[in-house]
Amino acid sequence: MNKREVEGCLRKNADAAHDRDTSANPSSPVIAAFKVFQQELDTKHDKYERLVKISRDVTIESKRTIFLLHRVTSVPDAEEILNEADVKLDGVRQKIGQIAEELRGEDIYHFHRAFTPGVQEYVEAVSFLHYIRHRSLISLEEINARLVFMRTEKVGPQGTAEALPLGAQVLTFQVTPSDYLLGVADLTGELMRMCISSVGNGDIDTPFQLSQFLRQIHDGFSYIGNTGPYEVSKKLHTLRQSLGKVEDACYTLRVRGSEIPKHMLADVFSSRTTLIDPEEGVV
Repeated sequence: MNKREVEGCLRKNADAAHDRDTSANPSSPVIAAFKVFQQELDTKHDKYERLVKISRDVTIESKRTIFLLHRVTSVPDAEEILNEADVKLDGVRQKIGQIAEELRGEDIYHFHRAFTPGVQEYVEAVSFLHYIRHRSLISLEEINARLVFMRTEKVGPQGTAEALPLGAQVLTFQVTPSDYLLGVADLTGELMRMCISSVGNGDIDTPFQLSQFLRQIHDGFSYIGNTGPYEVSKKLHTLRQSLGKVEDACYTLRVRGSEIPKHMLADVFSSRTTLIDPEEGVV
């Protein structure tokens, strides 16, 4: 069949489809059912796109909070930075409240892929702030306890002309265990950067604290193994790299720290980390 014949067949099929559309009976129950399906799918797609946009905003604001928190190693008054980060995270939680409104009455797993990047970034930011303040890992229950929102709505019979009173309604958003784990896995990279900044500022105590903390997180992820979400196993390699760099920094400080001036420790550490084989894991 040549090109002209193929084009003729395609045109004939298009004309036949158009004839079927124009000749379809709009009062047919089949057509009515498919119109309902179309409306439901359009509504679901619109909601999905709104959730993607909100999640993008959550991601951006969470990243800005993380960048802000990295300044605590270089400023005299860290509490001012932490308070500013609290304000930013309150704004992020209001965005998550919008996600909770969109998911009201819905199965969250139908839309999970739309908002999971933002939620993971929020977990990373809030756990980073918690570690700086308390030197511990925030729990999933503590994160979810802050994601409770009060919304006011008009209550009363519909169709009435008089002003209706406002009623309070509680909305909750629950971070899933998989999103929590993925956020904590990303946290390890920020802790590794915090270690580098601390060494550059002459702080030789923080790297040893971070090394112990990261080892505990690594051990916890090792218990999960291949039984957890697929994304966790992918991020485990990056976690091992971060732990390896922090432990290498601690080795440098312990063995050669006394013979290297403090202002040169960061340069020595940076040169050593470039020699680490990226394919090597942590034993």
